[in-house]
Amino acid sequence: MKNVLRILQIGLIVWMISACHRPASIHSILDQVIQSGELRVGTTGDYQPYSHLRPNGQHEGIDIELAKDLAHSLGVKLILVPTSWPTLMADLKAGKYHIGMSGISKKLSRQAQGLFSQAYTVSGKTPIARCEDQDKFNSLADIDEEKVKVIVNPGGTNEVFARQYISKAKLIMHPENTTIFQAIIEGEADVMITDEEEVLLQSAQSPLLCPCMPGKTFNQFEKAYLLPRDLIWKAYVDEWLQQRQLEGKVDTIFQAFLGKVSD
Repeated sequence: MKNVLRILQIGLIVWMISACHRPASIHSILDQVIQSGELRVGTTGDYQPYSHLRPNGQHEGIDIELAKDLAHSLGVKLILVPTSWPTLMADLKAGKYHIGMSGISKKLSRQAQGLFSQAYTVSGKTPIARCEDQDKFNSLADIDEEKVKVIVNPGGTNEVFARQYISKAKLIMHPENTTIFQAIIEGEADVMITDEEEVLLQSAQSPLLCPCMPGKTFNQFEKAYLLPRDLIWKAYVDEWLQQRQLEGKVDTIFQAFLGKVSD
């Protein structure tokens, strides 16, 4: 028995010595980003005020500005990687991006496949309609009527919410977020239920669209950044985000995109 223990001890010592002399390996996405000199950020480009792809090919939005800051904090180049709400999780699993930044809502089905950073804002679902119909849709009961056409973009929390709470009204799936509000204006649909900040922005941009429940939401949820299952990488992102919140930079960026809307 003593001989067996002695052999095990020698084996452990040999393993420890060899481990100490092994070349350092990249064991975290944080290391990968720094060594490659590139930060790949997955973004949909179709969700104002967080991520909007302009006709000139340039991105703008709250999360685009914060993505630039995150890359700068690491001293690396920012690479914006196109993704979509239906393919968001598949693209994460495939390693197409290091972090998802596109006004992404926290939900358990996403948490089960990846990780979230700490939250940086709280939002809620609320309806938007043509201003002439603004007073018709002040509750879920008003919306969930057979004669009502509810438009929804597929693959995200808007679809999840609509399928959970809308059973009588007609659901119209509209795959292009960039034209979904124009579809309401043109009468293809009566109402859309989406995040409060998007309602504020779209109603400010178009005199034909109005929030049906100003200042009120059906629920509340947090928005955060979507990450692969890498705790070292998450720790860095959380620390960066907390510092920017304490410095007031996150609030400043939100104010730049939503300040005039909420005044």
